[in-house]
Amino acid sequence: MQNILLKISYDGSDFCGWQRQDHEDKNASVRTVQQEIEDALEKIHKQKTILYGSGRTDSGVHALAQAANFYSPVPSMKPENYIRALNSFLPKDIRILEAKSVESDFNARFSATSRTYRYFISYGNAQNAAMTRYTWNVHHVPDMRNLNEMASLLKGEMDCASFTASGDESLSTFRYLEHANFFMQKSFPDGKDLLVFEIQANAFLWKMVRTITGTLIDLDKNGKGLEDFRSIIEAKDRKKAGVTAPADGLFLYDISFDGERRHV
Repeated sequence: MQNILLKISYDGSDFCGWQRQDHEDKNASVRTVQQEIEDALEKIHKQKTILYGSGRTDSGVHALAQAANFYSPVPSMKPENYIRALNSFLPKDIRILEAKSVESDFNARFSATSRTYRYFISYGNAQNAAMTRYTWNVHHVPDMRNLNEMASLLKGEMDCASFTASGDESLSTFRYLEHANFFMQKSFPDGKDLLVFEIQANAFLWKMVRTITGTLIDLDKNGKGLEDFRSIIEAKDRKKAGVTAPADGLFLYDISFDGERRHV
């Protein structure tokens, strides 16, 4: 059997996250990205096919480069042919960008060495309607220098307990952060400035990126900075952190399979 790795993009606005949610009553089932792709694979293979994702995204979160693999029971089908075949069965808010053969023991989750997210923030009293599904609109003008000074603390192995949601089932709240920084980017289609927060780590806790983003924006809005953020990190207490930023602005931006694999 071929082991096929997919690169997937999706608009998460109308999905209840990535992960398939099994229900005995099919009328009670919810729409997820994994389920849509598995349904499309079943149409191609004429049998159920399990898709293994590199990580979960929550309801409303988007992806520019989710990674997932499956085992193809059709050895004669070229991997690249899955791009057109799957896209012909998938809804327009999911697109397969790449498909390639990988080693038989490759697993998109366990072979990944890092994940990168980007969070997009617009600011001002009004927002282009085309951007409301993809950005968080804040009403103050963010101080990027202050934000980057605070974000500089998000580096190396650290306890991220202050930024996880209750109900997270992770065995450890430690994660290895590669980098975190803010930068400006022009938006499409209006060409206005967007503030972008990028963060890369070996893995993330539940709602971790959104909580970090909301906390940093909150601190900046209220005239606080580096030492205040340091205190929140050291507290290891979610109650000390700020709001959880909405899902709309968050994108899974990249999955890396190169480099050192660190603990999860």
